[in-house]
Amino acid sequence: MANRKSCCGVSLLEAMLAVLFIVMTTVCVVLITLMVSWKTHTGLTPPPQNHSYLIGVGRADCTGPPAEVPLMGYANPQQSAAGIHTRLYSRAFIIDDGRRRVVFVTAEVGMISQRLRLEVLSALQVKFGDVYRQENVVLSGTHTHSGPGGYFQFTLFMISSKGYIRSSIQPLVNGIVKSIDIAHRNMKPGRIYRNRGELDDSTLNRSPHSYMNNPEDERHRYKSNTDKQVMVLKFTDLDGDGIAVLSWFSVHAVSMNYTNRMVSSDNMGYASYLLEQDKNPGDLPGQGGFVAGFSSSNLGDVSPNIRGPHCVNTGLSCDYLNSSCPVGGTKMCQAFGPGNDMFDSTRIIGHNIYRKAKELYASAVEEVTGFLHFAHEWVNMTDVTVQINSSHTVSTCKPALGHSFAAGTTDGGGDLNFTQGAVEGDPFWDGIRDALLGEPSNKTQECHHPKPILFNTGEMNWPLPWHPQIVDVQIITIGSVAVVAVPGEMTTMAGRRLRDAVQQELQSEGTFEDTEVVIAGLSNVYTHYITTYEEYQVQRYEGASTLYGPHTLSAYVHKFRGLARAIAQDKVSELPVGPQPPLFTKNLFNLLPQAPADKTPVNSSFGDVLQQVDPVYRQGDVVSITFVAGNPRHSGDIRDKTFVTVEIYDNRTDSWEVVHTDASWETRFHWLKGSNGRSNTTVEWFIPPSAPGGCYRIKHFGHYKQRTGLRPVIKPYEGTSAVFRVSTSFYYQ
Repeated sequence: MANRKSCCGVSLLEAMLAVLFIVMTTVCVVLITLMVSWKTHTGLTPPPQNHSYLIGVGRADCTGPPAEVPLMGYANPQQSAAGIHTRLYSRAFIIDDGRRRVVFVTAEVGMISQRLRLEVLSALQVKFGDVYRQENVVLSGTHTHSGPGGYFQFTLFMISSKGYIRSSIQPLVNGIVKSIDIAHRNMKPGRIYRNRGELDDSTLNRSPHSYMNNPEDERHRYKSNTDKQVMVLKFTDLDGDGIAVLSWFSVHAVSMNYTNRMVSSDNMGYASYLLEQDKNPGDLPGQGGFVAGFSSSNLGDVSPNIRGPHCVNTGLSCDYLNSSCPVGGTKMCQAFGPGNDMFDSTRIIGHNIYRKAKELYASAVEEVTGFLHFAHEWVNMTDVTVQINSSHTVSTCKPALGHSFAAGTTDGGGDLNFTQGAVEGDPFWDGIRDALLGEPSNKTQECHHPKPILFNTGEMNWPLPWHPQIVDVQIITIGSVAVVAVPGEMTTMAGRRLRDAVQQELQSEGTFEDTEVVIAGLSNVYTHYITTYEEYQVQRYEGASTLYGPHTLSAYVHKFRGLARAIAQDKVSELPVGPQPPLFTKNLFNLLPQAPADKTPVNSSFGDVLQQVDPVYRQGDVVSITFVAGNPRHSGDIRDKTFVTVEIYDNRTDSWEVVHTDASWETRFHWLKGSNGRSNTTVEWFIPPSAPGGCYRIKHFGHYKQRTGLRPVIKPYEGTSAVFRVSTSFYYQ
């Protein structure tokens, strides 16, 4: 039977095999055709079956000079640095899916300036080549108002922070690059999980009158006039052990108010501090492998001063419309946090953020999977036209700030007689403006209407442009999480509109599902505020500080939609690069005088104790000691160093062990500048309830400058307190 031939000389078995071959070939062709058509339709390859990423995290000190440099945020000329409350850190997160790599950095600075970003990118190019560049690196600031300024290249910002200060920007550049380098060297396979929840009793809308001008039906979609959402990304290794957390929350880091003169990471920094101390037991602040980054979001109208504003001279409520007082004006209308003072308020708000993030981190089980994408474009924000309907287009304007900009906010009011909500100019101030700076052109005034222009910065270019024109817009996606890098402070409703628009575009092609869109505020370049069109009409501080006119938000939504659409359609390569921003090398100025040589009182030396400690303290007490000191600016690059140590004596090893530094929440390092080159340092240690009993000492480290002939010489010094005892009782043996 097996050898029986057909009439054509072909066996039955051979015929069956031939038919089977033709059928299988047809099936393969059909499957290949379907796969090609699917790829063509979606524009994206299927997500990887292996859900792990390469993950690297790093943290580095980026603290700048803690003396005489203006603190960046309140634009208060009296608020120059004079000590350290907590140190400032840069935290970097690198994710790689095997095809692409993205970097997100949250740095404890007021905001990322364009100058800072460009210098960081230049340093990354030197160190890593084209691995890290403007397309895949996001730099975001936590918006602390207690970090050293002087890292801007545009004239308005240089004026408010005594110019471009090299000793201030260099620690930021070096610290950010170092955090990325540490993350780069520590990359290993891991997984990412996401979680979200709401945090109450920690924020207040400081411009509710503006918020209420948004459409009623839009407002009714939300429970609150601030975004209370806390978004958390949990990073683990393949064994499930935690290595990092990255969180976003909308709140101004202004619990430390405009009277503070110590460098401080404020409430967001304290949240990072607590979570890192919790996950790195036994390590000093800034040490340990676990990294906890807390990033800003759409915080433009969101204050941590939840007790709200009132007139400090009368105790009465401030005027609702313009946040001023009958006597004293806007300066007397101040909002207060939940604590007894600014330190206590920082502790309470920071602890609230930490507690919620820790809870979400512990319960995060929704894994983030899928490929990475990034899209970036430089945009001339003074010339963006947006089609808002079938028959009407709107355009942005040259930068300008309104009268209410000078009024400040309830978190820190201005010193002059400006008020929020001004929609008409003041003849007195307009006359001074015209005489000193020039009158705004009719075109600019009409474009910004109803904003009465105080500073027409877009038409002011001496000695350098006063505000940026070229701005970064950028999105990175990590699987189902999209991070929108916003170059300024978006208000609550403005951020909601942008998130909705980006989510809609990403999901329009069916390739992104259940996408979580988060806004990373104060990223890449600083352009003040971004309000909705309706909020802009009210012209409170945020509207007056919306640089590019009433349609600024529409322009950003338009541009970010374009980035999201390009990602969804896999057409990022078709996006225009845009006009490259300038990096100025001439006409930068520095108004901070060189620190003079240091001197000591007669018959004393640097490091000598002027006010000694007591012999015995209890938990909860405050230890205070004062030393003869040099100017902290003479210590140069202070990253990874300390001006202060609190040490406990270990009887077992007959040695002193450091338990706190100037990065610790429990210590405060005050510098007091005297006359004739003399200065003092006071160190305070707030003894925590958990401090073990024993013998302690406090040490202070610094540098002083003296003249040797015609050349200055910098020398180190240190001072040490007497030994004191911490005991549960004053009565001990």
